[in-house]
Amino acid sequence: MSDPSTNKPSPSAHPASIRRLPDGSVEIGWSDGVRSPYSPRLLRDACPCATCREERAAPKPKGLLTVLSPQELVPLSIAGMQPVGQYAYSIEFSDGHSSGIYTLEYLRELG
Repeated sequence: MSDPSTNKPSPSAHPASIRRLPDGSVEIGWSDGVRSPYSPRLLRDACPCATCREERAAPKPKGLLTVLSPQELVPLSIAGMQPVGQYAYSIEFSDGHSSGIYTLEYLRELG
């Protein structure tokens, strides 16, 4: 079973089901009974790839207007989700980004 205070999976917890919700989110049903919904924006903003981690860590310039790319003008969606071995998922987003590998442990922390 999971520890409700930390939402950490038991060592044997794994995704028992994955489904797309009507709003475009993805819900993982874990083998220990926990259900975790993930919005495309949550997953994209939490991308664990090196480029995204560096961008999040970089100081943000103040007072500048952000220029949006054409991809940023359309709603973000999950274009695909593929297992990586027995430990992670690779997620492709509608903005073309697909380099993040989301471990099961990381997904559980986000949920």
